[in-house]
Amino acid sequence: MINVYVEKSGGRIRSFSMDGHADFAEKGQDIVCAGASAVSFGSVNGIISLTGVEPVIEQSADGGYLRCVIPDGLSEETDMKVQLLLSSMVISLQTIERDYRDFIKITFKK
Repeated sequence: MINVYVEKSGGRIRSFSMDGHADFAEKGQDIVCAGASAVSFGSVNGIISLTGVEPVIEQSADGGYLRCVIPDGLSEETDMKVQLLLSSMVISLQTIERDYRDFIKITFKK
């Protein structure tokens, strides 16, 4: 099971983390894992490329863990862009969760 944790504060996404493996199919054939990875890494890459923000990123060597923390002190305009990208990521992950709920779970934390 992939567990996604989205931490919000004041209506703003401050961080997210993902851990575990979907185990939907064997390695290299797991569409749930591939989808969740593509959405999350694509969002992080988009934040870096489109906003210039460098989040704090932690990941494991085996691909079973990713954590992304958005720095404080961003301008309002930049923060709005980052939040839009993160919100889009959450919506995409929720779509995967809707169709594959036995393999991915999203939890919101305050």
